[in-house]
Amino acid sequence: MSKQKIIVSGMRPSGRLHLGNYIGALQNWIRLQQEYRCYYFIADWHALTTGYEESAEIRENSREMLVDWLSAGLDPETSVIFRQSDILEHAELFLLLGMITPISWLERCPTFKEQLRELEGKNINTYGFLGYPALQAADILAYRADAVPVGEDQAPHLEFTREVARRFNYLYGKVFPEPETLLSKFTLVPGIDSRKMSKSYGNYIAMSATPEEVREKVHLMVTDPQRVRRHDPGRPEVCTVYRFHEIFNQPGAAGVGEECRSAGIGCVQCKGLLAEKLAAYLQPVFEKRRELEQKPEYLDEILHEGGKRAREAAQATLAAVREAMGL
Repeated sequence: MSKQKIIVSGMRPSGRLHLGNYIGALQNWIRLQQEYRCYYFIADWHALTTGYEESAEIRENSREMLVDWLSAGLDPETSVIFRQSDILEHAELFLLLGMITPISWLERCPTFKEQLRELEGKNINTYGFLGYPALQAADILAYRADAVPVGEDQAPHLEFTREVARRFNYLYGKVFPEPETLLSKFTLVPGIDSRKMSKSYGNYIAMSATPEEVREKVHLMVTDPQRVRRHDPGRPEVCTVYRFHEIFNQPGAAGVGEECRSAGIGCVQCKGLLAEKLAAYLQPVFEKRRELEQKPEYLDEILHEGGKRAREAAQATLAAVREAMGL
């Protein structure tokens, strides 16, 4: 019987997740746990790389994100779910990998330059921010992952991890596999204003939204700006509401598009239909979250047990690393 392959992935805790997180990444994680041994972690140390001045909310945000993960369908019996900062071996491996990582590798990381531009005015010229790709490599290599699920824009980060693993193995002998890129097809969910869905834009729909909150958000969605009157024909290809129909109203989206083009349906009616479809889609997640919020001890137990399982695997890796390095 072949050994089950290992994958590792994490998310920075920013509080409750929105539909973009749910459709874009979380649903993929849920599918993967059926065929891989999965380590999913709350990346609270990573949250400090750009948010070290606002660290007071990390603990609560971690809790909220954990509840969303479980509400969506991550199974703590199948997957190892834990908090990054509970596993000190991540920090030790980060330090050791930092000893062999050329600074030029860190400086050429595309996200490093992008974030410096996007967060201009925020003081992130820190050692931690420059070195976070090495911490990310430690997160992955601590479990000797066989693969990591990423989108195309994240592939350079994984290639960095592969390079670090290759360099370590060259210097000290084979300890780490070079994790494969498990490319995922991420469905892009727009925000209600047609921009990328983001908490920083305030244009998101929480995956834990109540039916009332869903209806309120859908009511605010941007539609075809050229459709001024009810009987004007619409252009669904430029309408945010129709994009949501394509994602959440299948197989009914095609019919909605035809009705829009022929002015058989108005924007208000179209939004009402979407609101009901979306509310029904999210109802199981909302109900599960409400149930989990009444079980704080259960949430603590999941992190405790997940941390114990993760720590055992990471400790075995660090023992091999120290042996290889002669420490």
